[in-house]
Amino acid sequence: MYKLLPPSLMLTGLAVSSPLWAQNEPASVQALPTVEVSAPRLARELYATPAAVSTVDQETIAQGQQRVRLDETLVGVPGVFIQNRDNFAQGQRIAIRGFGARAPFGVRGITVMVDGIPYTLPDGQAQLDAIDLDSAERIEVIRGPSSVLYGNAAGGVIDVTTADGRENPGTRLRVEAGSDGYRKASLQTGGSQGDWSHNVSFSALNVDGYRDQSSTEKYLLNAKLRRELGSERALTAIVNLLENPRSEDPGALNAGEVASGRHQAAPNSLALDAGQNVDQQLIGLQYEDLSAGPGEFYLKGFIARRDFEQQLPYVGDSRIGYQRDYMGASAEYHHEIALGELPLSYVAGVDVARQDDDRFRRDVNAQGGVGEQVADETQTATSTGVFAQGDLGLTEQVTLSLGARFDRVDLDVDDRYLADGDQSGERTFNEWSGSAGLSYRYRPQHQVYINTGTAFETPTFSEFANPAGGGFNPSIEPQKAWNREVGTRGYIEPLAMDYDLALFSVRVRDELVPFDEGGRTFYRNAGDTNRDGLELSLGWQLADQWRLNSALTLARYEFDEFATPSERFDGNRIPGLPEQTWVNQLTWEGLSHRFATLETQYVGDMVADNANETEIDSYWLVNLRVGDGWQLGGDTLLNAYVGVRNLFDEDHYANVRLNGTFGRFYEPAPGRSVYGGLEVRF
Repeated sequence: MYKLLPPSLMLTGLAVSSPLWAQNEPASVQALPTVEVSAPRLARELYATPAAVSTVDQETIAQGQQRVRLDETLVGVPGVFIQNRDNFAQGQRIAIRGFGARAPFGVRGITVMVDGIPYTLPDGQAQLDAIDLDSAERIEVIRGPSSVLYGNAAGGVIDVTTADGRENPGTRLRVEAGSDGYRKASLQTGGSQGDWSHNVSFSALNVDGYRDQSSTEKYLLNAKLRRELGSERALTAIVNLLENPRSEDPGALNAGEVASGRHQAAPNSLALDAGQNVDQQLIGLQYEDLSAGPGEFYLKGFIARRDFEQQLPYVGDSRIGYQRDYMGASAEYHHEIALGELPLSYVAGVDVARQDDDRFRRDVNAQGGVGEQVADETQTATSTGVFAQGDLGLTEQVTLSLGARFDRVDLDVDDRYLADGDQSGERTFNEWSGSAGLSYRYRPQHQVYINTGTAFETPTFSEFANPAGGGFNPSIEPQKAWNREVGTRGYIEPLAMDYDLALFSVRVRDELVPFDEGGRTFYRNAGDTNRDGLELSLGWQLADQWRLNSALTLARYEFDEFATPSERFDGNRIPGLPEQTWVNQLTWEGLSHRFATLETQYVGDMVADNANETEIDSYWLVNLRVGDGWQLGGDTLLNAYVGVRNLFDEDHYANVRLNGTFGRFYEPAPGRSVYGGLEVRF
């Protein structure tokens, strides 16, 4: 099922791990504290969760990091692969167990939640540009089907929690600068007084970019205000404001252009001034009652507005834009009861959301002149989901988990551009999802589990685009997934070692696959795919000051059946996905906030097209972060840090365009780059 790792990778692993196992007297450490996860909606201790869940704490998010892109934070989570860190106009592409890789931009097949607000829209797409990593306190990642939890996603869940001022109060001012014109300033202040608590985070980012036509200017505000209402009740208001007046798009290169200059932009990107601008406002209000009768009640609502315009890097109908109104609400009730003599914890709830996109598209000539409008329509998506999930304690050690969800997704296009006929249309999908899992906690800090679940994923509005012109593509349908998983996790106290191992097997029917026609990307259901793999994460506390973390993914992503009218790709690899990744982080922490982290990242080879004719070589990256801190008196602390990415100047690609037109597959990544920062806390 799996390819062997390259000899250099295996030898490096032996060199790293052998000294650990050779120790006769491991360092004296305390047992791991209890870890609770809430992304599965039914909050429970990690060792009672029958699913592959990873947690990332605030120190990992912040220590020596730029806090600009999610790949910095999630690089150590097995099964997760993120591309496109350097093209802000297209956004990062996230794949979990291969789901999400098909997207040419943005996020598909994965539910993204921030402070309980879904950043994934009812049609299934998501944007990450408004996530504020400066105030992020915790990120949980569920790897595997998530439809029972949140609906219309097959790959998993990324759940971000930002600060509300109750922990780590105070003010932080940080300035950073680095290679390729990188500049960032951020200010965060928070605290609590009586029944009130607050946290406000503001950042300003400017990047010139490694490649031509790749500069970015971005401003982000994230604020939370919380009021305790007594009797375990609270009300929280959330405000998130994004202004992105400029993100240029350097486009993809062909092999000849890469050889002549990795920094250059695609000719059309320069000629047409490709890029985007975004303006978004979001307001949320959340109520919690932890003593609602015998249980807990949560009520959440939000409303958002997004104005977006983009020039794509091709001549034709390439100037696009929309005004989006997005709103939604959810209600959940959590309760613990006895079923006979067996304890049962359950959650039941409902999610509703609606998006209205007022969209346009205009023609652009070879000189960049914007011509007549060629599309004018309103896209409306509404989703309603009802769900329930429960944990039944069969014994003190064995827990049975069951979940079910019903979703209704309505997609509607109201076409107002009638020169090519009325292309209005409507599609409705009614989908059931289910999951079952069994957890056996055979020792207090050791667990094995097994689970299975179904998931669905509708095409997004952009994926419904009709190659014949306008409206919905009548031949495209949702893809369905069946996931099976076996895992174990635990903490070996004498060795000061924690481990998490998951084996997964996913079968997908009616896989949504991209193809290019006339320079634009369209989609079709191309058959069935198989995803099988192993995910392993290990952590060793070597001594009081030394820790090693390692995350390994070995997988096989392939088309089981894939036929088009003119081609067959049965047995081919799914493009855009490495089948081996391995990340190691060796961290030393000294006195007074002093630290150093050496990080190695191996990304295996991949293919760029369905025919598997274009291969992308594997590569190693080495990153280094060091920092120190000084107490200036009273509560004032000064921190300084420096980071070096791609220490050995390895040539590689930040993004691979799938099935690229005219051989334009490649978006080169920067070589060695350096950044540094100063932070004052008071």
